[in-house]
Amino acid sequence: MGANKIKVAVCGGAGFIGSCLADRLVEFNPIYEVTIIDNLSTGKLSNVRAKHKFVKCDVNNYDDISAVFLSNRFDYVFMYNAVVGVSRTQNNPISVLNDIRGFENVLSLCKNTGVKHIYFSSSSEVYGESVHYPQNESDTPLNSRLPYAIVKNVGEAFLKSYRKEHGLNYTIFRFFNTYGARQSTDFVISKFIRAAIDNQDITIFGDGSQTRTFCHVDDNVEACVLAFEKKQFVNDVVNIGGNEEITILELAKLIIRITGSKSKIVNVAPLKEGDMSRRLPDNSKMLNLLQRKLITLEDGLKKMINDGSFFLTQNKYLVSK
Repeated sequence: MGANKIKVAVCGGAGFIGSCLADRLVEFNPIYEVTIIDNLSTGKLSNVRAKHKFVKCDVNNYDDISAVFLSNRFDYVFMYNAVVGVSRTQNNPISVLNDIRGFENVLSLCKNTGVKHIYFSSSSEVYGESVHYPQNESDTPLNSRLPYAIVKNVGEAFLKSYRKEHGLNYTIFRFFNTYGARQSTDFVISKFIRAAIDNQDITIFGDGSQTRTFCHVDDNVEACVLAFEKKQFVNDVVNIGGNEEITILELAKLIIRITGSKSKIVNVAPLKEGDMSRRLPDNSKMLNLLQRKLITLEDGLKKMINDGSFFLTQNKYLVSK
């Protein structure tokens, strides 16, 4: 690599969004030398492209991650490492809490190795069950008791504290439901699509009246890369998500229609916790970055289904664009 390269670390870069971000960075500007750091607990090596450097490492282990930072001297860091997914985070709460150690490790190393700016993937879960909609970045009720939401709040607090005491710049991206071809099968859209493709029952918790907004990963990563490239929203928080609400029941029906599936919708008992009744971000900052409309949910679903990296399928699985 040439001496003029800008060194960027993507922690958690073998995961769904992190890997798409790494690819988009290099596409946007080849001056970026991207190093993906991932322990592959949920990330996949198949998500890592040959144009990136890859280091298998657990950011929660200081000895391992410090060796990577000291030998590379990164200019910028994207901290996308996390245990994710409602079921996974509820079934493994200690693993979720361990991510706090990773925040400490990465931020300390950023401070001590000259990192200019750190970008953090937070979550809509920090809003808990909101009172005000759309959910604005300045309104964070902190009423969620779930370990995942608590840990994301802790991560945000670490960033603000390091900025105050050490002058380390940050940008916090609060991700709302993001979907796309590399998403694992335990998230609602990928789960529904796979069931629909196989004409299996689509299971909905409760009556399906809970609403969500969905954001295609292309919109997500482009907004984040533009914030990085343009140096916008420094020491600020940005909601990254769609702004068109849809009920989970309507989502299931839409996927059945798009795929031409014979699946039936089956309602089961609501989740005991973690299934918030509504999600709707104020995404005006994101739209300001993109300067265009977002990919519609129907177009995004078709794009996801037709992507060869989601299904290695016969032509019967493809739908018209």
